[in-house]
Amino acid sequence: MVDGGRVGSDNSIPKSVNAEDFFMFGWALAFLIVALVAGVLGFGGIAIISIEIAKIIFVVALILFLISVVVGFARRGSTPMP
Repeated sequence: MVDGGRVGSDNSIPKSVNAEDFFMFGWALAFLIVALVAGVLGFGGIAIISIEIAKIIFVVALILFLISVVVGFARRGSTPMP
């Protein structure tokens, strides 16, 4: 959530998760919906291209998410506990 211009101030979202990760998942979901609608309407070429774009964006977002989780755990382990 956005709170005072800062992203990630909500306690339900871990600090290691970037807003960009969720943004990219949104794009993947949008291309998936375009592909499904195009497939239903009979536009096979557009549906195939949209599915491929959605797959690529999903994989990139998943990789960025995993990197941010690993970096978050690495940062948490390097700071001393109060």
